[in-house]
Amino acid sequence: MGVLRPWCRVSGSWRPALGGAGFSTEAGRRMQPRGSRKPTGPGEDQPFPGLLRPENQEELADVLRAVVVDQQGPLVTLNKPQGLPITGKPGELTLLSALPQLSQSLGLREQELQIVRAPGKEASGLVLLSSCPQTASHLQKFFTHSRRTQRPTATYCAITNGVPAPPKGTIQMALKLEHMDGMHLAVPVTSPSRKDILEGVKRTLSCFQVMATGYGCALVQLQPLTVFPGQLQVHMALQLCPVLGDHTYAARVGTVLGQRFLLAAKSTKPQRQALDEALLRCLHLTPSQAAQLPLHLHLHRLLLPGTRRRDPLRELLAPLPAYFSQTLQCLRLSP
Repeated sequence: MGVLRPWCRVSGSWRPALGGAGFSTEAGRRMQPRGSRKPTGPGEDQPFPGLLRPENQEELADVLRAVVVDQQGPLVTLNKPQGLPITGKPGELTLLSALPQLSQSLGLREQELQIVRAPGKEASGLVLLSSCPQTASHLQKFFTHSRRTQRPTATYCAITNGVPAPPKGTIQMALKLEHMDGMHLAVPVTSPSRKDILEGVKRTLSCFQVMATGYGCALVQLQPLTVFPGQLQVHMALQLCPVLGDHTYAARVGTVLGQRFLLAAKSTKPQRQALDEALLRCLHLTPSQAAQLPLHLHLHRLLLPGTRRRDPLRELLAPLPAYFSQTLQCLRLSP
């Protein structure tokens, strides 16, 4: 199994470069002349800097072009903004729907980009695209082989409400998707049978390591060794430390007299994450603002194979969104 590398050593800094993540400053400048919503900034009404919501495909393509972090040959890497879905219904603004315009703006002509790897809608971070089907297939085989040999290729950083104990380890849990309250949610399955596995239950595994703590929260490095929708959020909830801004699975963690416990997943509906008054003061948020808190889960690092068999693995990095960096400062989370 791979060894967790301290995130501070990977990025060299706990803060992103100015305008380098999320819906970036450059993207904001491009979009504003068309009358789109301005990026949020510090203040009572706009507490989460760097967030933008494009209103049409043209604006979305501008945003995505501005957050390209690497382009080599057929491979294009983006720093996906938080809240952008990967796929959706016809007419919805999604990463997939913007690929034709993005391909043209990047000069790929008739070559169509396809998605090789991407975090879920509510997460931010690295998206790997390819305009070459053979290259995409090669990368998929590399990721599949890495999972089989339990060698992590993706490193996320998250801020959790609560501090995991112990501070380092692995989380194993069988999960399945159930349709609940109009959503498909990941639900834990204890002691799954062979029939359960055949019916869609999957054994999931993640490595975690606490990098810093402050005000009852933690900066956590996460490396999934399996792929399942909502896996990292559910795993952190199982540690009684839901990810900050998780308005889907955080409700499964209850508190009585200061003690946390797990609620039954099948009887717990998703709801806005509840933060105590001390944490709200630390984050300078009102309860209504906290209800809009973005998910603090960011795909920060990806490892890719070299061009030749014996070449060392190549590393791709994506700086943190501005709101994530601001939260780190508020909580005084530093290496």
